[in-house]
Amino acid sequence: MIHPLYVASGFSVGLLVGMTGVGGGSLMTPLLILLFGVHPATAVGTDLLYAAATKAGGGVVHGWARSIHWPAVIRLASGSIPASILTLVVLWRLDLNAETARGLVNSVLCFALLLTAVSLIFRKAVMETLRWRLERLDAATIARSTVLVGAALGVLVSISSVGAGAVGVTALLLLYPQLPMARIVGSDIAHAVPLTLIAGAGHWAMGAVDWQLMGVLLIGSLPGIVIGSYCAARVPETALRLLLAATLIMVSGKLASDEWHWPSPSLAAVTQSAPR
Repeated sequence: MIHPLYVASGFSVGLLVGMTGVGGGSLMTPLLILLFGVHPATAVGTDLLYAAATKAGGGVVHGWARSIHWPAVIRLASGSIPASILTLVVLWRLDLNAETARGLVNSVLCFALLLTAVSLIFRKAVMETLRWRLERLDAATIARSTVLVGAALGVLVSISSVGAGAVGVTALLLLYPQLPMARIVGSDIAHAVPLTLIAGAGHWAMGAVDWQLMGVLLIGSLPGIVIGSYCAARVPETALRLLLAATLIMVSGKLASDEWHWPSPSLAAVTQSAPR
C-alpha cells in the first residue's frame, strides 16, 4: 500500500533539493529515522539507493548540457569508490549488532549534518579565506587533494548517506575556483551517482534496504525535484540556505539527544522499516 505520508515526505525533500541543491541524504535519512522510526542502518541504505536514482536523472541532464568537469569527477571517484568499498567491507567484517550499528550511524550522521550546515552557512567566508592560498597550488597538488576529498566523502557517505551535496560542492569550489557554478554542481552530481549506487549496493548486500519504501519515496520526490528546480530562481537562495542549515542543526541535536534514550532494537528491526 502506498502511504500518503511517505509520498508527501518524498515530495517535500525533492522540493527542497530542487531549490537548494543540497543532497537529499541530509534531509531524507533523518526524516526516516525521526519521523517514521526506521532503523538508522535501513534508513541509510534505502536513502543511498534513493539518492542514486534521483541523481542519475540530474547527471544525465548535466551531461547533455556539457556542464560536468570530468577530470574532477574521475579524481573524486578514484578516492571515494575505493574508500566506500573498504568502509563497507569493514562494517561487514565487524558484524555490529543492531544497537551498536544504530549508535555508529547516528554519531556519524550527526557529524555529517553539522558539517553540511557549516558548509551552507560559512561557505562564502571559507572560500574568501582559503581561495587565494588554493589558487597557488599546482595541478598535481590539486589532483591529489581532490582524491583525498573523495576518500573522505566515500567514508562519510557510506556510513551516513550525507556529505555528497553541500560538502562536495564546497570542496570543488575551493579546489576548482575557475569553474562556473553550473559545472561545479554538475560534477558533484555526476560523482554522487556511482558513489551512492556502490554504497547502496553494499548496504543492500547486508540486508539494510527497504525497496518498497524507496519506491514510494521516489513517487513523491521526482515531481518535487522538478517543481523545486523551477522555483529555485524565484526564491531567495540565501534565506533558503540559512533555513535549511538551521533545520539540519536542530535535527542533529535531536538525533544526539535521542541517542541517550533510544530503546534497543531487535535484530529484525535492522532490516524492517516503519509500518506501511
